[in-house]
Amino acid sequence: MLSVDNISVRRGATVTLHDVSFGLAAGRTLAVVGESGAGKSTLIGAILGLVPCSSGQVTWDKTPVARCRPALVMQEPRSAFNPRLSLYHSAMEPLVAQRTVPDPERLNMLCQGLEIPPNLLSRRPTEVSIGQAQRVGILRALIAAPPLVLFDEPLSALDAVTQKYTARLIAELQHEAGFAALIVTHDLGYAAAFADEIAVLRAGRVEEYAASRAFVEAPRTDYGRTLRDAAFALGALERVA
Repeated sequence: MLSVDNISVRRGATVTLHDVSFGLAAGRTLAVVGESGAGKSTLIGAILGLVPCSSGQVTWDKTPVARCRPALVMQEPRSAFNPRLSLYHSAMEPLVAQRTVPDPERLNMLCQGLEIPPNLLSRRPTEVSIGQAQRVGILRALIAAPPLVLFDEPLSALDAVTQKYTARLIAELQHEAGFAALIVTHDLGYAAAFADEIAVLRAGRVEEYAASRAFVEAPRTDYGRTLRDAAFALGALERVA
């Protein structure tokens, strides 16, 4: 289980995260929603150990979270790869880091689930579409079977059709593999449709934390109601579901 316990992040005189706490169990999905500048990307960096916390701690099963080797799916998939490497070599990077030989059966299973044709992995990032690159990004995240996967705005770079496909694909893969998923997104429709819980981040603080259905039906804070009402007005709460 991921435990984020009262973490704060200070950059100079500015505090970008204020006493943030939550838990996330295996097989569960938590969506962290909020406007730009709310601290969502800082939170991901703090969980991964890329951003130092000024107080608090992040653990996985009461040990440092780095020991579970969490995976990250980035927002802009093509820029997440080395342009000089084939997609295959990029996708195998987690195994290389762990000095593990790729399991052909697992690779084939993931490629089939992600609908990645065999010849796609021989290409370079600039030779595929954003949607194809995002699928390879998910392949790279899952190839080493991590217990925790973080998704940083996984749909924002995709068109509407590919968004819906990718959202359902992530949910299906999580159901099969049982990993814990933390999804950072500004898309409340996506969060409501696919997350078990929603955490609303505002100015570095958790403004509200609730089960997804409970949040959509009755947000407890004015800010939560503003986000929910805006999503309804834009039709976002029906777009992904």
